[in-house]
Amino acid sequence: LSWAPRPGLPPDTAAALLASGPDGELLWLDVTHRPGQAPWVQPMGRYLLPPCKQRWHTCAAFLPQEGFLVCGDRRGSLLLFPCSSSSGWAAESTSIVSGGTDPVIEDSSNELEPSCLLHKGSLPLESPLSVLFGLHGKTGVTSVTIHKGYIYSTGRDGVYRQLRLQDQQLEVLQKHRPCKGLQWIEELHFTLDEDLLVLGFHADNFVVWSSRTGENIHCIPCGGGHRSWSYCSSPSAEVFAFIKSGDVMLYHREAEPCEQQVLLESLHGREITCVRRLGAVQVPGRATVNVFVTGSEDTTTCVLVLSENSRAAVPLARLSDHISSVRTLAFTMGPGDEGFGDEGLSALLFSAGGRAQIECYRLLCTGDTAAQSAVACQVMHVASHRLDKHWEKKKNRHKLVKMDPETRYMSLSVVPGTSTKQLPTPWKFLVAACSDGSVRIFGLLEAARKLVLVAESFHHQCCVLKVEAFLHTWAGGERRHLLCSAATDGSIAFWDITSPITDAAGTLHQAEGEMQPLALEAPLVTVVAHSCGVNSLHIRETPEGRYLVASGSDDGSIHVCLLEVAPGRAEGTAGTCLQVLERVCRPCAHAAHVTGIRVLRPDLLLSASVDQRLTLWNCCPGELVPLSTTFFHVPDLAELDCWEVEEAGGELRYYCVLCGQGLEML
Repeated sequence: LSWAPRPGLPPDTAAALLASGPDGELLWLDVTHRPGQAPWVQPMGRYLLPPCKQRWHTCAAFLPQEGFLVCGDRRGSLLLFPCSSSSGWAAESTSIVSGGTDPVIEDSSNELEPSCLLHKGSLPLESPLSVLFGLHGKTGVTSVTIHKGYIYSTGRDGVYRQLRLQDQQLEVLQKHRPCKGLQWIEELHFTLDEDLLVLGFHADNFVVWSSRTGENIHCIPCGGGHRSWSYCSSPSAEVFAFIKSGDVMLYHREAEPCEQQVLLESLHGREITCVRRLGAVQVPGRATVNVFVTGSEDTTTCVLVLSENSRAAVPLARLSDHISSVRTLAFTMGPGDEGFGDEGLSALLFSAGGRAQIECYRLLCTGDTAAQSAVACQVMHVASHRLDKHWEKKKNRHKLVKMDPETRYMSLSVVPGTSTKQLPTPWKFLVAACSDGSVRIFGLLEAARKLVLVAESFHHQCCVLKVEAFLHTWAGGERRHLLCSAATDGSIAFWDITSPITDAAGTLHQAEGEMQPLALEAPLVTVVAHSCGVNSLHIRETPEGRYLVASGSDDGSIHVCLLEVAPGRAEGTAGTCLQVLERVCRPCAHAAHVTGIRVLRPDLLLSASVDQRLTLWNCCPGELVPLSTTFFHVPDLAELDCWEVEEAGGELRYYCVLCGQGLEML
């Protein structure tokens, strides 16, 4: 048995009672309270739960506008049933209760007549419209909540999920994992001040966890989750009641003034390893705000806004799908394949890091004057990939030696310009630099939510630190996809990946998203640019159609080379020839690792280092001349991102954001 609020009816006098019976039959009864009399009970619908060993529901909620019932069952599945078709019968049933010939309740008695349940046979037995089987594992769904048009489900798998209704189908947008060890999540409470409280059990304690502050608000010893309990909170007090050893226990706490003042809220629990600016969002009546994404050693990715006026960073969304540190980010702009993100700032975001894990999300940021940050962010998880997923499914794997269990993705780059007439399917391609010495290419089909490894090469016999993909278009309109990769030995390799991408797109289209990884051909050119690891890399096209490739190293040096792309000299083949026209090296440009570099203009270079200096360089023929140096406040600099803004008077202004032990925008 479970209760659910009935939309459109006063909650203090009417509610829906859902009862699971034999053979997976679920009965929906409307119960109306009458002072001094027995309640009215009206059968409203009959539903059939999918077959499983423990065939009963655990929770339910109504979608008021759409006319659907969302149900969770003991098998961990989420089900969608129609309930608008019963409205005609509801009117008939109401007339019967008001004074019909077959009364549901006999007023002179407090006993329910059997005709109430016998009448259910006139209701059709309806099957679910949508089933997400085993969404929360075998331990069951514990609650379903509707908030601002979204569906939230919780389970005893330590995860709560956000879903939406799309064409009468349940679609998972993203999943969240609250504090470590909180495996039994029971309910979600949305507060008036826009905080989300997660209620659950950690060992033998009842825990209330705040998603805004990321900490436990309450921890009450009660013996664990196998008991009846109830929690209620108000601005003046909080009450938790539970049964322990046959006794009813009550925990009551009056609201107390908070003596702790947060001077500066943290973005992450550990250092920030990567940052990317998605773009700017125009908010009516307010200044333009910049939207950023950061990744951290604390295994989370944060979407946030950084405003020049308020000088405050306000998180919009936290993504917690990674099981190890987030090392690198990449994104491509544009709306999704299913209409997700047709307006506002829409991007496809990739995050990667430890345990060879890649996660992909669709982000949509729009102006929202009602929100504290003035921006609303909608997130949908698209796909994920782990190299060792097949390993987890192997039997007797404890007897085998796992090959390179600590592979990390060090850098990501989205291959630009793949949506052409040459490629028949809307696949997007992603290049990853890997710590096991490989360069890997992945293909993403967003509509099917598939992320597939399509090509790889172990040319670098050491850890690959950086990759950068770029597009070259010849005068005739032919495009070549080129790639630059840099490793810990100081070498920078340049590849032509046009053929592997074209072949992979054709194979994926024919094989419905499954293929064996192709082998990349040898690089076209390899340049030994530094004496040790290349920590930063950037490529910019010049007005003449050439490419400036700038890199920074562990030894504090900066290297810039000018690259020219020409058609291949071999007859009858559509190859590419790369030629290095000019090289400039500046040893000891910084006193520590150069972890950020950007070519702002063909004659202007920006570099940032762990020595906390941000330096502008003039790129002259044969040398780099320092123009100015600014000290920034972020220790242990990890990455730099830059963008340009045209001011009202036509003046061009450059902005940069730095991350490490903190975040700073200049």
